[in-house]
Amino acid sequence: MNKKVNVLIIEDDPYICELITLYAEKSGYTVYVANNGMEGLELFYDNPPDLVILDIMMPEMDGWEVCTEIRRFDKTPIIMLTGKGENDDKLKGFDLGTDDYLVKPFDPNELMARVKAVLRRTNPMFNINEIIELPLLKIDPQQYKVVCDKHEIVLPPKEMELLYFLALHSNQVFTRQQLLDQIWGLDFEGDPRTVDVHIKRIREKLGDSNPYWKVKTIRGVGYKFEVNNR
Repeated sequence: MNKKVNVLIIEDDPYICELITLYAEKSGYTVYVANNGMEGLELFYDNPPDLVILDIMMPEMDGWEVCTEIRRFDKTPIIMLTGKGENDDKLKGFDLGTDDYLVKPFDPNELMARVKAVLRRTNPMFNINEIIELPLLKIDPQQYKVVCDKHEIVLPPKEMELLYFLALHSNQVFTRQQLLDQIWGLDFEGDPRTVDVHIKRIREKLGDSNPYWKVKTIRGVGYKFEVNNR
């Protein structure tokens, strides 16, 4: 099943909502719209989105309050969209936990580029819809599907995301902390050895003896997905 990106727009201007919806749907996203902050939070909790586009100046509950409420429990990426361009407002937005900030009037193509960039940064499964194909290995991130030596392998989401991220950046070394930040998020408070456990499970399922690629331990540093290009 394809991993569809859901975008929630919280904005009280109908024209802007229509404009963003048009461009977001052209980009392949599923769009939900709320015209005030209270309605936006209800939609957010009823159908959690992958990203929120949030206006600041709204009736009933402004964007600052909505952002604060979301960040109390959730790290879903937020792009603030507002007519205010002062640096103090931008800093306040970032302090509250917003991921990006765009000032009206804006180019909708720039907004879509920022949406894509934020999704890439906050969730490696949205990095690019690229299928990775190597000898004896195929990783399809949109279908959460791995085929290894002609056998389909079932991986839980975090194992899949970890494998995909490492393979996407093949031959690049990552520390445990970097992998935790990328896959589990910056606010993860669990045991850093979580990475080791997931790597071990990936190796057990894919095997680690073929001459083409392997998940390699870099002693004292971390891990890399090593590809033999010969």
